[in-house]
Amino acid sequence: MSLNKIFKNYYLETILILIIFFLDRISKLFVIHQDKLNFNSEIYSSKFLNIHLIWNEGIAFGLFSFNENYLYNGLTFLIFLVIIFIIFMIRKSDPLRKYALLLVLGGALGNFFDRIIYKAVPDFIDFHVGNFHWFIFNVSDIFITIGIVSMIVIECIDKTEKKNNEKF
Repeated sequence: MSLNKIFKNYYLETILILIIFFLDRISKLFVIHQDKLNFNSEIYSSKFLNIHLIWNEGIAFGLFSFNENYLYNGLTFLIFLVIIFIIFMIRKSDPLRKYALLLVLGGALGNFFDRIIYKAVPDFIDFHVGNFHWFIFNVSDIFITIGIVSMIVIECIDKTEKKNNEKF
């Protein structure tokens, strides 16, 4: 299969992944720059939203943060394997699942890039109500979450349709 045919077949998917990746990169670079200008203070603060840079060395929402270098590298390799698995799932999925997985892949690639370059992922979006703060996250995490929620909704709809079809 020629490179031209591969690119033509995956043109829209590639563009979607690149848009997600670059939205994530631009937002992170902007926040990192603002953090340096403001000397590590909050970049933005309001009643429900703060923008404050933290460096996440773990996985989702700071879980599994390690001080040991070999554990961090092992976790990064595991994330790489998950990315490869997602790529294979995309190739075998129907269109709805494919686009949900593309959102996950675009976000995962953004965070994986940061793990390689910075040895941590910059998180900066802090939603809160009063003293209750949700986990701090970034743009990649938003796309990963939308993709996963979409997959759950698609599976629930498919399951309901299969049950309805079995009744008839």
